[in-house]
Amino acid sequence: MMRARDVVIVGAGVIGSSIAYHLSRVGADVALVDRDDVASGTSSACDGHVLSVDKEPGYDSHLARLSGFLLRNLVPDLPCDVQYHNWGSVLAVERDEDMQTAQRFVQRKSNDGTSVRIMDRGEMRADAPNLAPDLAGGVLCQSDSVVNPMALAFAFAQGARQHGAKLLPFTRVTDIDLQDGAVCGVSTDRGHIPTGTAVCAAGVWTADIIEKMGVDLPITPRKGHVLVAEQDRLPYWRNMLEFGYLMAKRGLERDVEPAMEKYGVAFVYERTASGNFLIGSSREFAGFDPQVDPDVIRLMARRAVRFFPCIADAHMIRSYTGFRPYTPDHRPIVSGVDGVPGLYIASGHEGNGISLAAATGHLVTDMLLGREPAVDMSPLSLARFTAG
Repeated sequence: MMRARDVVIVGAGVIGSSIAYHLSRVGADVALVDRDDVASGTSSACDGHVLSVDKEPGYDSHLARLSGFLLRNLVPDLPCDVQYHNWGSVLAVERDEDMQTAQRFVQRKSNDGTSVRIMDRGEMRADAPNLAPDLAGGVLCQSDSVVNPMALAFAFAQGARQHGAKLLPFTRVTDIDLQDGAVCGVSTDRGHIPTGTAVCAAGVWTADIIEKMGVDLPITPRKGHVLVAEQDRLPYWRNMLEFGYLMAKRGLERDVEPAMEKYGVAFVYERTASGNFLIGSSREFAGFDPQVDPDVIRLMARRAVRFFPCIADAHMIRSYTGFRPYTPDHRPIVSGVDGVPGLYIASGHEGNGISLAAATGHLVTDMLLGREPAVDMSPLSLARFTAG
């Protein structure tokens, strides 16, 4: 048996590590447990966008802005460089007929407090000379930023350790133990950890951990591909997504070829601090099959060349896949579990784990300390799926 802890966090990706960091900073005695190393799951197989431009106006935008603000202020105190850059991001609008939709979107985002504006064709060409000349325009969000996602997870974990947290990598959780229906500890293959509070933050694997407790968690792996270009010429200095990405993210029908629709292919470009750039994205429900699909990669490459013709001869050095923890309403679950005192969930962020990591750590700390939460927590409650 290991010594008792105030809180045991299961999952050392960017979400679990952020929670450990935030709790340990306020004096909680925390253990952070993962069956592999820090950032060995989805946090090692994603991009590093910290975005509000792609969030639905209203609650989602507000949560993303809060997280971006918190992260920006945390970066100077983190124990290592997370390659944070505030380059801003652009939603590229492909066709003239889509500009009215983009303008309405900008109005709604502006009304909820997000600082966004339209870029017309001329401004887009001046800002990004390598863009295809027939693109209609774009939506600029200057407050958006980018990090190295693995570095961010490691920084949170190392920061938590500096504040007294115990890191237990390569430690498999075998059970969350109950006594009289309440959490009394976490069993691992290295021993039992007594605790009254367990936070499951294991992404797509969270459901497997808690299903034996009779908790049905609507989290499903949603596979995505990423392409990595060699360190060569960067086609653009900001980060960019196509406006149709908003529809692909929500599984809405788009005017693209059937194969792209099938795999949810939408153009995403991310500049990295090391001089590479990443190309995405795809979305499909394929279980836990990690294989890279060459057909999907070709579709993504073709979609990217549509927006940046100059990268047609760029050398791609590798590709990889990851599993986004999907929920039916595209919002994470950051919540206690009714009927199981001491059990909390922080998962289901889909493709927004990097963007919302700082806010999630802050909100879980609010919950566990009984503080007034920074935002209304009801839209993130597990009860929204179980009520009725």
